[in-house]
Amino acid sequence: MNRPSPRRPGTLAVALAAMVIGCSDSQPEAPAEPTGNGSAAEGAGAETPAFEQNFVFASVSGDSVFLVPWLTRTTSRPDGVLREAHGWLARSGTWDAFYSEKWMTAPSRAPARVLPHGNLQLLVQEGDIVDGIIFEDGTRSLELTLGESRASWGGPRGETVDLLTGAAFLGDDRVDGVVLHLARASAGGGAPGGDWAFVMSGDSAQFVFAADVEYGGEAEPVYRGWAALPDRGRQWPEVHLDWTATQAFPPARRDVPASWRLRSGDASLDGELHAISSEMQAGEGTGPLLPVRALFEVVGEVSTVEGDFAVHGLVVHERR
Repeated sequence: MNRPSPRRPGTLAVALAAMVIGCSDSQPEAPAEPTGNGSAAEGAGAETPAFEQNFVFASVSGDSVFLVPWLTRTTSRPDGVLREAHGWLARSGTWDAFYSEKWMTAPSRAPARVLPHGNLQLLVQEGDIVDGIIFEDGTRSLELTLGESRASWGGPRGETVDLLTGAAFLGDDRVDGVVLHLARASAGGGAPGGDWAFVMSGDSAQFVFAADVEYGGEAEPVYRGWAALPDRGRQWPEVHLDWTATQAFPPARRDVPASWRLRSGDASLDGELHAISSEMQAGEGTGPLLPVRALFEVVGEVSTVEGDFAVHGLVVHERR
């Protein structure tokens, strides 16, 4: 099978050797610690930083989308690094949560690094750059390869947003698409930020939105927005994703969003998103309201000064 070429200079030998990365801590920490005045960076939790690296493969064909989200999070603790990784495959409205693991590793000078574990393997080249994610469990196999960078941005909280060419391999079947790599950090023990979305209009436009804080806190979430448009890239320093409809999720005793209204502070962006399928999980806790993670397949329309775009993609919602 043909694989896309690596997105940055490197060799396959380096990548294969790094599939068992984890013995050396000499590589740089990424994503960086946040800057600015975001509430997640405030407080006394600076000794337990949390890092988040998310990879989402998406391919749109007609009215359907093929999604493979890989979400990872690491939290530094005095006794080690708590790591978690989760993988889903969504197509034709059906979600398969095929990988979910939490584990501890020894204290590390590079806690943000994504490490292999169990059925999760990685292709990593020099500079701690992930070029591929591989899941193998008996006869089941799924591989994501990350290709050339199409657009890249940074944010004031230390986040990095990369859009790349990519391909997904299910056995001998190949699907070409786009990969989002979203990396965020927090100086405290909580998550680096709030909800986020990745939607695309075929090959013509891709949009990413990420909130500074999650819903339910003292401050209303404010999103930043990024877009790779046919002739240019765009950024929006302030975007609001307002819930316009909700649905009950009894296992967590919470309401979760079902549709959203998009609008930017400068009125150059407007749109609507609607959930058409979902994968929701309630976490553990002692309070009346439990944590929740919800992944939504969404459709809608995003309008910019460059034009109107019918979009299809993913919204990730969390309450902790």
